[in-house]
Amino acid sequence: MTSQAHLLINEPNTAEQTSEQVIDLRKLIKPVLQSKWRILSFAMLITALTTFVVFSLQPIFSSTATLLIESEQARAIKIEQVYGMNSGQQEYYLTQFEIIKSRSIAERVFNQLDLINHPSFEAKPSALSQVKSQVISWLDFLPMDLSEAEVDDTAKKQKLVDDFMADISVSPVRKTQLVNISYNSPDAKLAAAVANAIGDAYIVSQLEAKSGMTQKANVWLGGRLEDLRIKLDVSEQKLEFFKTQNGLVDVEGVTALDAKELERLSDEITVARSTKAQAESFLAVVRQYGKSDIGRLESLPEVTSHMSVQNVKKDVILVERKVSELSQVYGPKHPKMIGANAELATVQQNLRTQIGRLVQGIEDEAQSATQKLKALEAQFSQSKGSFQNLSSVDTDYRRLVREVATNRQLFESFLSRQKETEVTGDFDSPVARFTDYAVMALKPIKPKKKLIVILAFVASLGLGIVLVLVFDSMNDTIKSTAEVEQILGQRALGYLPKAGKKETFDQINFAFFDPEKRLHAESVRSIRTSMSLLAIGEPLSVIEVTSSFPNEGKTTVSMNIAFAYSAMEKVLIIDADMRKPNMGMRFGLPTFQHGLANYLTGTDALSHCIVENIKPNVDLMPAGAIPLNPLELLSSPKFAELLAELKGQYSKIIIDTPPVHAVSDALVMSSHGDAVVVVVKANHTRTEAIKLTLAKLTQARAKVFGVVLNQFNTDEARQYYGQYGYYEAYGHDANAKTNGKSA
Repeated sequence: MTSQAHLLINEPNTAEQTSEQVIDLRKLIKPVLQSKWRILSFAMLITALTTFVVFSLQPIFSSTATLLIESEQARAIKIEQVYGMNSGQQEYYLTQFEIIKSRSIAERVFNQLDLINHPSFEAKPSALSQVKSQVISWLDFLPMDLSEAEVDDTAKKQKLVDDFMADISVSPVRKTQLVNISYNSPDAKLAAAVANAIGDAYIVSQLEAKSGMTQKANVWLGGRLEDLRIKLDVSEQKLEFFKTQNGLVDVEGVTALDAKELERLSDEITVARSTKAQAESFLAVVRQYGKSDIGRLESLPEVTSHMSVQNVKKDVILVERKVSELSQVYGPKHPKMIGANAELATVQQNLRTQIGRLVQGIEDEAQSATQKLKALEAQFSQSKGSFQNLSSVDTDYRRLVREVATNRQLFESFLSRQKETEVTGDFDSPVARFTDYAVMALKPIKPKKKLIVILAFVASLGLGIVLVLVFDSMNDTIKSTAEVEQILGQRALGYLPKAGKKETFDQINFAFFDPEKRLHAESVRSIRTSMSLLAIGEPLSVIEVTSSFPNEGKTTVSMNIAFAYSAMEKVLIIDADMRKPNMGMRFGLPTFQHGLANYLTGTDALSHCIVENIKPNVDLMPAGAIPLNPLELLSSPKFAELLAELKGQYSKIIIDTPPVHAVSDALVMSSHGDAVVVVVKANHTRTEAIKLTLAKLTQARAKVFGVVLNQFNTDEARQYYGQYGYYEAYGHDANAKTNGKSA
């Protein structure tokens, strides 16, 4: 049996896990269906209010004028630099749009049309302003501050202008030079007039701005021209004086000649230095070898390369060859040999002489090169000083020339600009022109009454559904027997239907015996059947009925369970709620009727404390006199002895106990019961409170059989589960239809 109970307890948890994994669309739609009439009523109410407000709104008309902003403005002479306009840039058009929407244009139109006195701008005085005016009129004897009145008028006008600007809209036409100017007003004629006036005011303001800029440019250019003319004259006079003072005619030609002279001297100095260096290097070698060593001197490249030395050496070679040839034929004393040797000696002597002369010539050349170099360097230094002086004069001259050129260029530029502004000063070319003037609108643009009403109905309907879903998601109460098993993890023993609003107290208490309340009677019998099946094989004599809080219907459930069992066996109802007893009152007993408290305190006998046959086969033990210590009485051994004695007289004992969260009486008595039934008021008691109640009973080792759902709305459940669902008494609907047809 214990294993079976364990399986029964675990089954709801498994079902709960499965339901968490699958979205139940019926569960989402259920609260909407249950509250459909409330949602529809809410939507109809909001729609009715919206309709009333919409039809009381003032219609607004809109008129639009179209301007073409010129990208290339007609000008006699182009002087865009003066006006600061570059119409080829996108920023130019954006700037013009902002100018059209500017406050200056709005104020110009506002004043031009005298809108402050127009009926559309006459604001109705508020209640506060009326009271203030009345108080001021009563205190007219006090001095008034005129400045405050002026400030009020100024603030009022500023506010009117702000409101006026809020109704102006400027929208450019994409990829064109067109711009639409629209104005919204309750007055159709005023809307057209304002749209046209804004375009005119923009064109006039731009022309005025151009004219003002032209005049300012003329005045400024005229003043600057005189200063530039004076500067030009002064710079020219300085240049002429400088040329006269330095005797300059063509300073550029003089500096060019000096530069060429310096260049020539520099080249000659370079050549002289090279010649001197070569001679000195040769003399250094000669000094090293010595002038007498002709053989070594003869091997020097500078000597061998000399033309005279080469000619003499040719003669020496020829004579040496001749001597060699003759020596092979003649002896040394032969006259021919003697003549040849003499000729050879003469030629060799000539070679030595030529080499000596060459060396002497190179020495002379070195001395000459040194003197020439000194002379050239002195001449170069003198020319260089002269050139530097002339360069300084040339620099001053060029500076004066640049100053004259700059002053002349500025003067001519300003003179040209002044002439242009004088020519174009009287040429008024508008920056924009109308392509379409605004005309009076025949139909208002807003409010769109039908659309607003439809949207209000749809929005309020959606809002009602959302509110219902939100409130339902926040509602953590138990609303059906299925939630008892899914959320609480307890058996759902059954339910008691919710009574009608017009039913009397007696009709509610004794609905079990009413033949017209078949659904109520069948529900109570279902509870009895569930409890009997759960108790198969175990005793079920004492049944304790409790709840989490007062007013959940535990007393009603106790009575109905007793009525259900009374059809088969003898039943006793004990009102153990000795703090707030009401069982006796429901059966029409007087408040002083003896009962449980009287017996436990020992003041009355058991027979005096039981009212027999208060209903067929049902006896009642009321709570009796309210004691000071009900918990001590219920915890006493006498109460246990009482139950043991009553078990021998009654098959079923139904004990109505106090709420668990109010006092501990139910927890104390739970150990004496064979079954504990927890009553939950449908859609009222919060889930956490019920779980806490069950936890306390479990801790007290109570045998909790399950939960009974009280005041359950079967009409709402029938809509959710179907016409022939679980919440319909079997045969009741069919009998009702049959009786209706026969009638």
